[in-house]
Amino acid sequence: MPTPSEPLKIGTRGSPLALAQARETRRRLMAAFDLPEGAFKVVVISTTGDRVQDRPLSELGGKGLFTREIEDDLLSGAIDIAVHSMKDMPVLQPDGLVLDCYLPREDVRDGFVSLSPGGFDDLAKGAVVGTSSLRRKAQLLHRRPDLQVVEFRGNVQTRMRKLNEGVAEATFLAMAGLNRLGTDDGVAMAIEPDVMLPAVAQGAIGIERRLDDGRVADMLAAIHHVETGQRLAAERAFLAALDGSCETPIAALAELDGKTLRLRGEILRTDGSEALADEQSGPIEDGADIGREMAARLLARAGDGFFDWR
Repeated sequence: MPTPSEPLKIGTRGSPLALAQARETRRRLMAAFDLPEGAFKVVVISTTGDRVQDRPLSELGGKGLFTREIEDDLLSGAIDIAVHSMKDMPVLQPDGLVLDCYLPREDVRDGFVSLSPGGFDDLAKGAVVGTSSLRRKAQLLHRRPDLQVVEFRGNVQTRMRKLNEGVAEATFLAMAGLNRLGTDDGVAMAIEPDVMLPAVAQGAIGIERRLDDGRVADMLAAIHHVETGQRLAAERAFLAALDGSCETPIAALAELDGKTLRLRGEILRTDGSEALADEQSGPIEDGADIGREMAARLLARAGDGFFDWR
């Protein structure tokens, strides 16, 4: 077990939300093993995605922008575990690392934040909406092609500041992030998945470790949330089969009902001009197969060039 003299080092990004997720992980490990806070050390690691804020994610190289440096430190032994927002995680981990621990999933919904009352259907024609997510941009333009969408990078606090400065009239934030920060307070209007299907793994925290670290594997097994893992297995299999990245508008949500898993998936053209959706249910243990099968059906319907920029 870790001790104050040899603490378990928890690697994380430095945003308020990332730190809140690392502290949640620490609290759960403390409770599971009756350990003091001093037995853990939160290590902040700067990532490319955090440092470069003036360009769209799609121009910088995709999801690994928020994980690469953290995973390098995990492989080198500089940290013992890495805490991630799962919607930022590539579907494949580097050799020597494994991602098999998930905390209970938070609210999966997107939140709409506007300076005006109402939702995005109530925005005036031509209103400016800010988002760095190609999925949210495509879903918004599919429903409201008259709106203007501008790049809107940064953490929750940065995006709220940009909104108040008039960079855009509205934006989107994940309800999970607002809840974990304790800053919702009616700031955002939650959008039901039937209206805007969320990103793959939205609202879930994943904890990555070295494959050969048996001590850490045993510790993380004690806080792993099985149901979240089952849901993400289906969603991430769907994403992997689509070769999803920050350059492809993809949405998916798996839900459990008894022993049955229901998966909804959606792919969109990057300009929002077309959206294709599918849904399938089956035994929970078949979740990954359901995800792959749904991806294959959607790709067959989409044809070549569906994700190409216009």
